[in-house]
Amino acid sequence: MTDITDVGGGFDSARFRQVLGHFPTGVTVITAGKGSDRAGVAIGSFFSVSLDPPLVGFCAGKQSSTWPRIREAGSFCVNVLADDQEHVSRAFASRAADKFEGLGYSPGPFSGAPLLHGALAWIDCEIEAVHDAGDHEIVVGRVHDLGVAEENGPLVFFRGGYANLR
Repeated sequence: MTDITDVGGGFDSARFRQVLGHFPTGVTVITAGKGSDRAGVAIGSFFSVSLDPPLVGFCAGKQSSTWPRIREAGSFCVNVLADDQEHVSRAFASRAADKFEGLGYSPGPFSGAPLLHGALAWIDCEIEAVHDAGDHEIVVGRVHDLGVAEENGPLVFFRGGYANLR
């Protein structure tokens, strides 16, 4: 495995992050579990994979303390955050003991994972495959159900900060 600081292009990980920060990404929260045995993590690397079969993906950091709990659950729900949910993103990016504190949610129809109130959309999935990718794993999920909950603007991450499209 090549460390990015060893790449012949003459750049380090800070430069890599700074340049790629010019690509805006939507902000999601991946949730799993049921009842008090629930987990969630903020993810900016969510993407569509396939229409037939319906597959989506996200990248999970190998150092994450939350990803192993989601993987063990075997299913997850993607919550696409609205532009007024920066506080939700920050909560799920933290190491707080209860990231769900003060947030409303209901169980996903397939996974039972938390569907966060106020999210723009949700996608309820089963883990189909996990692929090694450097310091991350690429998670592919088979979509079992999905829906649009709100018609607002999305929360976007751009150049190291939150932005919106309105």
